[in-house]
Formats: sequence, structure tokens, C-alpha cells
Amino acid sequence: MAFIGALESILPYISGLWTLIWVPIGFVVTHLLAGAYGRDRINKAMKKIGLILLFVFIPLLLFRIFLNITFGRDEIIFAMLTFGVLFFMYILALFLGRLEANNLDLEGMEKRTFIKTVLTNQGRSAAFVGGALLAIDRWRVPAAIYIALVGIGLFAIIPYVLSVMHRNETKSIAKEVSPLPWFLRLYPWYLLSFVIAAIFIHRSTGIVMADLGDGGTVLHFITALTIPAGLYYVGSGIHFEDLKLDEMKKMFLRPKKEEVRELHWAAGRNAFLTTMLYTPIFTLLIFGPLLLLDIIPSPWFVVIILNSIMPITSTNMFLIPYGLNTKGTALAITWTTIVAIPVLLGLIILFRGMGL
Repeated sequence: MAFIGALESILPYISGLWTLIWVPIGFVVTHLLAGAYGRDRINKAMKKIGLILLFVFIPLLLFRIFLNITFGRDEIIFAMLTFGVLFFMYILALFLGRLEANNLDLEGMEKRTFIKTVLTNQGRSAAFVGGALLAIDRWRVPAAIYIALVGIGLFAIIPYVLSVMHRNETKSIAKEVSPLPWFLRLYPWYLLSFVIAAIFIHRSTGIVMADLGDGGTVLHFITALTIPAGLYYVGSGIHFEDLKLDEMKKMFLRPKKEEVRELHWAAGRNAFLTTMLYTPIFTLLIFGPLLLLDIIPSPWFVVIILNSIMPITSTNMFLIPYGLNTKGTALAITWTTIVAIPVLLGLIILFRGMGL
């Protein structure tokens, strides 16, 4: 069929490194649309698009990937390792947040808000940006496992931790506070249902994508659209007003002794340094020797390292009702995206060139 042939010819251009161009496209187009229709209106539209990606495209993408693999011993070990990595990342963010809060002499609610903001913003864009790794055959299985487990962390474990902290702050002991919408609380288990269904179908019937014929090609094409769409969404979250030189200085330079830094700049800066500098360094120090000693396979190393440099996910804005600093979170999302994308592109090219 000519239609199927057309889809197959397009697939290479919506896969792999080609997809990264959609980050600047998303930034430019959204900036132009915001100028014409207003930032608030565009933000509302992008939030709806983000939910469609989360609930429709990403689950189908993971279903397609897990239908092609046998979830055996190695995959189970990597899943356990991923839980350990995520636990380490959040503990590191909590430690660094508390350390910086003490250095800034923050107290009371300001200190708690600062720590919660830094902790939560350790959550990365594993699906929206990390999904690009799914297009690379050697990395796609561990990348898919990582994405599925990050979903649990972002929308189940971290909201629970925040709800406990929020409940203690508001002294509302009678009932658990959960400002996160019900559909996002449901999301981790909804996402896992697609993974489990694919694993069950594959193990019980032996079916893979190739057995679905033209239907498999259509499903492959639809799910492949997830990556450029997700990267467009990430680019749309970059705000032009945050790119001014004065704003950059506030983000990256420490204030002079006589200057008092506003809380949102302090929170944004610390979240940026935690995600873009400290976490990747500590992760490399741990997993670099394991790779050199052949204790872990190179695809595991690559997926873990690249995910330690992922930009902060814009879905963290859904967690603002738990008492996070809104402006600091937005700044951290914007600047980690700007810095992380070219770094990731360079590392992907480097790792592929090294045959990892």
C-alpha cells in the first residue's frame, strides 16, 4: 500500500537525533503564538497537549517497545537498579537543598518551601526528552524501563512525600492533603498497565510488532510521533523573558555580599546546580568504575548517565499546590532545558561513536 510505504519513509525523520530540532521549534513557535494570543492562553493549551502526550502517546509508545522484548532476568535487575538510582538522586537533592537553606540562613516556611522546591525539581523529563533514547536500538529497552519507573516516582512517590510535608505544615492531621489532580495520581498505575499488558501478551503468545503487519506500521508511526511532539512541548516551556543577560547573571552568579537574593532565584539556582552539575558528577563517579570493570552493560551506563543530565520536567508545575516556589521552579525548568539539550546531543553522539 502506498499509504504504508509513505509512513515507513517518514519514520527515519521522526526518530533518533532528528527529533531534537523540535525543541527550538517549540520555543520559537510558542513565543510567536504567545505574542499573538497571550502567554496564559498558550500555557493552558500546552498543558492540555501535555496531558494528551502523557495519557495517550507515551503509554502506547511503551506498549510498542515492551511488546518486542522478553522481560527477563536482566530487565528485572535493571528495574531494581533504576529504583536505587532514583532514590539516590532524590536523597542527594534533599541533602543539598537542606545544606543550601542553612547557608542562606532560611528559616520556617521559607526554608521548607526552598527544600521542597529543590527536592521536587530533581524530577527529570525522562519521557519528553529521554524518549529520544527509545529510537536507538541498543538503548531503547533500559530507556523504556527507566521512563516507566520515573513515572511512578514523579506522580506517586514524590506527591506522597510532598503531601506528608504539606500536611505537617498546615497541621491538617485529620486527612491527607493531596492537591495533585486524581488523573495524575492514577497515571503511574495507568502507565504500568500498558507495560504489563505488553509483557503478558508477548510472553504468552510470542507476538511482536512485526506480526501485526500494516497495523504494526501504523502503531509504530503514531508512537514515533510522541518524541518530536514531546520535545516540541519541552521547547514551548522555555520563556523568552528569562533569557535576558541580567536574568542569566542572577541565575548563575552568586550575589554580592551586600545583595539579598530573592527566594525564587536562590531556589532556581540551587535546583539547576543540583540537577545539571552535582547529580551527573556523583552518578558518573559511581557508575563509571562499574562500566570499566564490566559489572554493568554499556547501555545501562548510557541510559543512567544521560538521564542524570535530563532537564527538569515541566510537569513539576502540577505540583506547585504542594507549596513549591512557583517562579523558582519555572526558572529551573527553563534553564536546565537550555543547558541540557546541547549537552545531551553531544553526549549521544559521543556515546554512539564509542559504541556504548
